[in-house]
Amino acid sequence: MIGTIAALFFIGLAIGIPVAFALGLSTLPLFLFADYMPMTVAMQRMYGATQSFPLLAVPFFILAGNLMNNVGITDRLLRFARLLTGWMVGGLAQVSIVLSALMGGISGSAVADAAMESRLLGDAMYKRGYDKGFTASVIAFSSVITSTIPPSIGLILFGFISEVSIGRLLLGGVVPGILMTVVLIFVTSIIARHKGYEPDLPEKPTLRELGKSFIECLWALMFPVFLLIGFRFGFFTATEAGAIVVVYALVIGLFVYRELTWDGLIGAMRESVFDIGMVMLIIVMAAVLGHALTVEQAPSAITGFLASLPGEKYLTLFVVLALVFIAGTVMEATVNVLLVTPLVLPSLVHVGFDPVHMGVVMIILVSLGGNTPPVGVIMYTVCGILKCSFGEFVKWSWPYIAAMVGLIAALALIPDLVLFLPNQLM
Repeated sequence: MIGTIAALFFIGLAIGIPVAFALGLSTLPLFLFADYMPMTVAMQRMYGATQSFPLLAVPFFILAGNLMNNVGITDRLLRFARLLTGWMVGGLAQVSIVLSALMGGISGSAVADAAMESRLLGDAMYKRGYDKGFTASVIAFSSVITSTIPPSIGLILFGFISEVSIGRLLLGGVVPGILMTVVLIFVTSIIARHKGYEPDLPEKPTLRELGKSFIECLWALMFPVFLLIGFRFGFFTATEAGAIVVVYALVIGLFVYRELTWDGLIGAMRESVFDIGMVMLIIVMAAVLGHALTVEQAPSAITGFLASLPGEKYLTLFVVLALVFIAGTVMEATVNVLLVTPLVLPSLVHVGFDPVHMGVVMIILVSLGGNTPPVGVIMYTVCGILKCSFGEFVKWSWPYIAAMVGLIAALALIPDLVLFLPNQLM
């Protein structure tokens, strides 16, 4: 029956059925023809998936991110990022990378960041003579930083579905996010120098200019620091942090920047309803499929297969990460977090890996899958907005894929890169 479920799911994706509906429809044979799985169980699982206190963090952070995009924070961060890196070769491309790192403390969604930056920077990069494929690749791969630095929606979902500390996961994403920023800047510098892409600014900004821009962005930059301090001293849980941050965004928009209008508030809430609806529909459908796979003993089969592998634990790690990466190329990141990672995490924990360490590594890996065909949601988003062909995107994406795979390997083999902050602060 597992083979039938998998086949129906991938057929649904291939013919263009939305992911959430492909998840639900693939389980129909089990509920229709298996006596031990009545349809009422599906309804119970869908309802049960929504009854989670930690899961409340997702709609709160989505709303907070949309609010902050409507109060002038994004424009201020763009100016600050331009001053920080616009004087480097490939200036606007470097600005895109740094802006993703700064937006990581606000958005939490790689797709949202990629769409926003495509509209903000895409045309400007074209006018500067940047190749379409290069422009799309830089924006798409830098968006993975946003899904790593807290508040990461992917890490929150992983903590919810795998019963791992969300606070430790969010702290664990900080250092990898910073390292990813450095690696992408380095790769972009090499490509830009080779292609002769000029800096966006004629010279380095003065400390006075940097300081002035920093002060303008201070309230936005304090957001992730505010979260980390709250987690460290136990002022709030991840869920409570989401609610507090919504209030924080409202206060900044209304009383500090004074740019949050009534239309902007309604627009942010409308965007949040669509985003939350999409995520929650995938979650409830994934809960049904996850239950079906559990009943069919898929986790036990996977754990048994991985336990039978010869050699030490790093062979198991390599096989699991390879499976997660392959899954990331054919399924959307949220589905991978909800379905694939819970199936393989027990095997990694069994051979001695920390679940927080593995959680951060796997979230980066499934987010990277958003930039690979055939089902790369980030890739489709950026190429659609920038009118870039998939062929051009793939041609320019290989240096970034190689660099990201190298970084992920380092993070997987050196646990302290991920666990340093969680161990020190929690």
